[in-house]
Amino acid sequence: MKKLFLPIMLLMVLVVSACNNNNTSSNSKVNSEPAKQEDTTATPEKKSGTITYQSENGPIEVPADPQRVIVLSTYAGDVMALNVNLVGVDSWSKSNPRFEAEIKDAAEVTDENLEKIIELDPDLIIGSSTMNNIDKLSKIAPTVTYTYGKLDYLTQHLEIGKLLNKEKEAQTWIDDFKKRAQAAGEEIKAKIGADATVSVIENFDKQIYVFGNNWGRGTEILYQEMKLKMPDKVTEMALKDGYYALSLEVLPQYAGDYVIFSKSSDTDNSFQETDTYKNIPAVKNNRIFEANAKEFYFNDPVTLDYQLEFFTKSFLGK
Repeated sequence: MKKLFLPIMLLMVLVVSACNNNNTSSNSKVNSEPAKQEDTTATPEKKSGTITYQSENGPIEVPADPQRVIVLSTYAGDVMALNVNLVGVDSWSKSNPRFEAEIKDAAEVTDENLEKIIELDPDLIIGSSTMNNIDKLSKIAPTVTYTYGKLDYLTQHLEIGKLLNKEKEAQTWIDDFKKRAQAAGEEIKAKIGADATVSVIENFDKQIYVFGNNWGRGTEILYQEMKLKMPDKVTEMALKDGYYALSLEVLPQYAGDYVIFSKSSDTDNSFQETDTYKNIPAVKNNRIFEANAKEFYFNDPVTLDYQLEFFTKSFLGK
């Protein structure tokens, strides 16, 4: 698969890197957020007014009770879930309908908007290790960055909890979420059959993608927590990189008995009108579940809770 979410998007959650012009299939990097497990950080050391957070770049003094946080990557939902005030967020978060109520007063900013960030007077900035101006941002406020995919999706939330001095709250949510997701998975398998396959697709920038088990869009829930099966072709081509770009002609080979379609209304979805698409068994059997892509990209607690609700309703009618 090529590289898309430019592979993260890579960086922000869904931007596309170069796509193959091949008519069959191609590799590309999309985006989401989660992957390898490597938690080398420790519980924050508490101090008066600040804590020493052990970031991946070393110890850094951050507020013990941050009040004005800016997120320049895909962690806004993690911060919101821990009830910490956001004064600035990235464009992907700002356009997410699930976040709208919580961040209606937050400004949309990028790592290039230094003057605007100064005006927002943040006491903590959270971003990606690949973003620009990290040194300059660090002079405005303590700036902590994370390398996308270094931690699995739940450990990443726990790290945000440590950073915000709310590790206990983060762990409580994680434990509860895993129980709820796994219980729902047992119900779903009992209904559709343990051998039924599920795939997750998305159409972005005139390219169709299928996803592995750790690239947002609910894949962590379906495959890691619920232990649902993916089609053999998806396992072969998308599991390693997290996603795989393909042509319409081969889409039927990647479509499971059930298909989750992370669909964007502002992109070309005309492929759904083709005979190739209409003749996919999941389509013919009304087993295509369409979700709003803008609500489905991420894997933070706010998004994960919504994805779990979506799957429960789609598969079980609850």
